[in-house]
Amino acid sequence: MIIHVVKEGETLDSIAALYGVTAQQIAAQNEILPPYLLAVGQTLVILFYNRFYTVKSGDTLSGIAAEYNTTVKALLRNNPQLNGIPLIYPGQTIVIDYSQAKLGPMTVNGYAYPFIDREVLRKTLPYLTYLTIFTYGFTPSGSLIKPDDTEIVNIAKSYGVAPVMLISTLGEDGKFSNALSNALLNDRTAQEKLVNEIIVNLQEKGYRGLDIDFEYVYPEDKDAYSSFVRYTTERLNAEGFRTLIALAPKTSDDQPGLLYEAHDYAALGAAANMALLMTYEWGYAYGPPMAVAPIDKVREVVEYAVTRIEPEKLLLGVPNYGYDWKLPFIAGESRAPSISNVGAVELAIENGTVIEFNEQSQAPFFFYEDFEGSRHEVWFEDARSMRSKFALVPEYGMAGVSFWNIMKFFPQSWLVLNSLYDITDIT
Repeated sequence: MIIHVVKEGETLDSIAALYGVTAQQIAAQNEILPPYLLAVGQTLVILFYNRFYTVKSGDTLSGIAAEYNTTVKALLRNNPQLNGIPLIYPGQTIVIDYSQAKLGPMTVNGYAYPFIDREVLRKTLPYLTYLTIFTYGFTPSGSLIKPDDTEIVNIAKSYGVAPVMLISTLGEDGKFSNALSNALLNDRTAQEKLVNEIIVNLQEKGYRGLDIDFEYVYPEDKDAYSSFVRYTTERLNAEGFRTLIALAPKTSDDQPGLLYEAHDYAALGAAANMALLMTYEWGYAYGPPMAVAPIDKVREVVEYAVTRIEPEKLLLGVPNYGYDWKLPFIAGESRAPSISNVGAVELAIENGTVIEFNEQSQAPFFFYEDFEGSRHEVWFEDARSMRSKFALVPEYGMAGVSFWNIMKFFPQSWLVLNSLYDITDIT
């Protein structure tokens, strides 16, 4: 695999000739659509075949997988042109594997809302170990509030992806409620009722585990929160389920701020089976323009986390989006809309602007001027920024990565991940 950065004057044809591949292959794998316009500074992932197979009449993807001692899921990963659908036709070329050497195993989780576009879901599922569905809620008395998730759970299971139920304190207003967490964490009867209902739901829906995401918990509830997670884990483990705890991105035990103070890394990490580091949102809607997940900031969180939690229990949070800031940024007034990584490149092409790359943050960015004459600054993710974040997993001995979120399909993240790592499958 090569990550090519487009230079001035290059075209898809000239880049293809440079690497001895076809322009059609690059366009299909990176989802570059006609008229195949490129932005200077844009990344393209170039893959090189090792083995491929030409489909004959009567062949099935499962039959080809058996012949080559691989899986349908692996073939779907290696052939993104199938869009996650195992339908093939005679004369079609199926890639068995690529020449890129793998760097090791990688557990992959992706968050999705139940209303995710089904085409996006099916294209993404072959690359996932777990699919975490956002979100279940609860009442102060411990009654479970359920989303309409039956279909998405069943689709995940049909791909051999383990669905994970998520319970959070997110309210209808889109904000995390510390009043709700306070009520639950100080009422043992409500906790027992909630965990009982969670277990029934896990069993009935076919979930494999539970993700606990309580944010902005009152500092005085820190110990109660750890106790609740420990109690939940004990109950769920006894029924054959696992727990995952979502953690704010801390760099020290005593980091101030309502987001951080009740997230005791050592206690929560010990209480749950796995832990997710929410290593994103340094650049956020109401903050000044900067990378969403600067690699230097992400590394600081990881270096702290591995001193409090066993590295093999950790998932590294990875953002699948960027932000578009209108300049000048005015604190308390400015609000940057989120933008997909594909949408960011399209915006750069539309405005004829050059995409730059910040080495310290390991993130791409660019400026443009809108039709009203206002200047904008855009930060997003590309193949390079994704590769740098993925590399932290083997460096620190972590279990894998978790994408927030998979609602928008970004082909390059999956091309890089699948090229460099053996994605873990749950049997």
